[in-house]
Amino acid sequence: MAETVDAWVALGANLGERRTALEAAFTALGKLSHTRLVRHSSLWASPPLDADGPDYLNAVALLQTSLDPFELLDALQSIELTLGRTRSYRNAPRTLDLDLLLHGRAVLDTPTLTLPHPRMTDRAFVLRPLAELAPDLEIPGHGTVQQCLSRVAEQPCEAIPETST
Repeated sequence: MAETVDAWVALGANLGERRTALEAAFTALGKLSHTRLVRHSSLWASPPLDADGPDYLNAVALLQTSLDPFELLDALQSIELTLGRTRSYRNAPRTLDLDLLLHGRAVLDTPTLTLPHPRMTDRAFVLRPLAELAPDLEIPGHGTVQQCLSRVAEQPCEAIPETST
């Protein structure tokens, strides 16, 4: 694999078999070309934020990839479609959501991709699983994950116990 960067991806699901969808997404992330799934957080539950529907299960994954941010975004959207994601309206309940949070230290603002993810520092359901893996990770322009989490600590988000399989 060519030179790689760390890329962080948020995963969420609030329709259907949520745990199964996230596990399938972890598997698919691990099979992406030019990419390696390094690790992922445990699962976290949270109510929808600025949306309707059932509670979400959320997680964060760390990838090492040589894909550029746009190639990785395309790959993430392909995984969503393969696993049944539909986009009926903004913030609609979903079977799977994959958001590219960070791609190395890239700072982008384009019509198709903004990095860091523009709302990641406002969401405990992103920051809690991210803090589980990398509390001192620097989010360009925002401070560390832990610093950002302290600003949204009141938002409900709780760890889900692992189940034996």
